[in-house]
Amino acid sequence: MSKSDSPLSVMIAGVGGASLGTEIGKCLALAGGYKIFGCDISPTAYGLYDEHFSATYRVDRNNYIESVTAACSEAGAEWLVAGGEQPMTLLSSAATELAEHGIQLVANTSDIVQVFSDKAITFERLSHAGIAVPRTKVISGELDISAVGLPCIVKPATGSGGSVSVFFAVTSDEAMIYADFIRRSGNVPIAQEYISEHEGEFTIGVLSLPNGSIAGSIALKRALDAKLSVSYRGRGGLVSSGYSQGHIDDYASLRSQAEHIAEAIDSCGPINIQGRVKNGVLIPFEINPRFSASTYLRALAGFNEIDILLRFMAFEEQPGPMSIRPGWYLRSLTETYVPDDQVK
Repeated sequence: MSKSDSPLSVMIAGVGGASLGTEIGKCLALAGGYKIFGCDISPTAYGLYDEHFSATYRVDRNNYIESVTAACSEAGAEWLVAGGEQPMTLLSSAATELAEHGIQLVANTSDIVQVFSDKAITFERLSHAGIAVPRTKVISGELDISAVGLPCIVKPATGSGGSVSVFFAVTSDEAMIYADFIRRSGNVPIAQEYISEHEGEFTIGVLSLPNGSIAGSIALKRALDAKLSVSYRGRGGLVSSGYSQGHIDDYASLRSQAEHIAEAIDSCGPINIQGRVKNGVLIPFEINPRFSASTYLRALAGFNEIDILLRFMAFEEQPGPMSIRPGWYLRSLTETYVPDDQVK
């Protein structure tokens, strides 16, 4: 059976505006040969009204798995992709239940998702694997700040994708205030060594197949001179935003280091590594066990990772040699109009 015999029906769960979900939809449309569906808990999620989708569904936040399953059934979608961090965590924990309904989750293993959704556990595991990482500590007192050093980054142990609640702290007092804010929000605060962007900040995708072999990798050197790409700039520090754009090229040494990380953690799916370079060494400050929101930029460059993984899972099609188009890959936001009577 080949991909051309019949289109694969794929549901993307989580299709908010400028999100991973809508970018995945664009990747599948670019590849061709797919019937693309989307679902979201929010009636104003941009993707619910996006022309890339054959049909879209509003799902119930309180009965999420059952509601997504029902949407897949109605659409006839046998393949399910998480379009964000929260959907990924929820769907990954229900992968067996989904499979019982004939729905295959297109994701890394549940073990990888669970471990790498917690930043404190992530950097402990990387350190044990001999990977260079920033000094990272769970914040229980000022001694933890001293152990990391100043300035430092303070962020939640979970749910910090896209630089959500990520703070640049210059003093211990600031770090403790930020930590208290994160704690009061119901999360665990961690402090992380601040690595300068002087040698470059990169987002690198590594796609491993379900058998553990690496299908390929792609590196983007982030452009940090646009407002869209920067969450904070000042007092000698810079925090990037969740909107990656910049220069894609071979960057062979950095890709090799990223692939080594994927092998060291036994990845069997997509991971996205965000890191800065120090003395030529890639130092990751965030690893997300999912596709990146820059996945469409990567597809434009010649590395359509969601298409590669789906082809392998559905047809056992081995990926061919990758040919990347070097250059600058830039992005923006877009708009749409929805009449009152068409809101889902």
